Amino acid sequence: MASWDGIEEFVAVARAGSFSAGAAAIGASRTHMSRAIAGLEDRLGTRLLHRTTRSVILSPTGKTFLDHCVGLVQGRDEAVALVRDRGEPWGELRITCCVALGERFIAPIARQFALQHRQLTVSLNLTNRVLDLVGEGYDLAIRTGRLRSSSLIAAKIASRQSRTCASPTYLARRGMPQKIAELDEHDCLVGTASEWQFFENGEDIAYRPRPVWSCNTGHAVLEAALDGMGICQLPNAYVDDALQSGQLVPVLEEFLPPDVPIWAVYPDKRHLSPKVERFISVLKTDLPVAMAHAE
Repeated sequence: MASWDGIEEFVAVARAGSFSAGAAAIGASRTHMSRAIAGLEDRLGTRLLHRTTRSVILSPTGKTFLDHCVGLVQGRDEAVALVRDRGEPWGELRITCCVALGERFIAPIARQFALQHRQLTVSLNLTNRVLDLVGEGYDLAIRTGRLRSSSLIAAKIASRQSRTCASPTYLARRGMPQKIAELDEHDCLVGTASEWQFFENGEDIAYRPRPVWSCNTGHAVLEAALDGMGICQLPNAYVDDALQSGQLVPVLEEFLPPDVPIWAVYPDKRHLSPKVERFISVLKTDLPVAMAHAE
């Protein structure tokens, strides 16, 4: 039995969370999956999966082994694609991105990319949670702002701006702040960013608001601002429409913060796959244009 046997099956089951779903993902039978993974465990001399009647759970060893196996399977598929398809995007492109940016900008670009490359399937996961790209099998993440130190490679693809704003009814009731420090006397609505960014006298200013309302989704913060609950600072993707319609009014515009970089982040690979390389190139061209037209 070759040392490769069972690895693809193990990755499929670990990703899908069950033998049945893993078998369906690679077009094999459940019996084959069970035998292949059992053989792999026998050769390794350790248990990789804990089986239950409805699902499987990775053992501690299985979690470590999965990180390496995902890279093996992806590397094999990409090597085949390079030879067979002469560098054309092929296979599955798995992307993750925060919700607001993803819904408004990344999803349309990814959709057009899939239409242009029919041998490619695109899976886009919109979440505000920072995912483990290697462990969860993603090719690419779109992230903003300051990046955590890691072994991942980052390519800047665009930048975005955040605006501080409130509803006219709130400002009529509480007054318009003229200085950053005056936010201490106002009701602040906070999302995932615990600090608000401003720019004053040539310096970046980080202000930590005391929230009367906080939520880990920008849409919920936006709705609170529209309801007149207080002042928020959100990326333009959330507030542009409301600012244009007059439902929200900009606040402290003279202290507008610098643009925040947007990054395409991917695992450190010596040879970047055609699907990832091509999509990053498209993002660098199309995303700044799409965001500029939305402003």
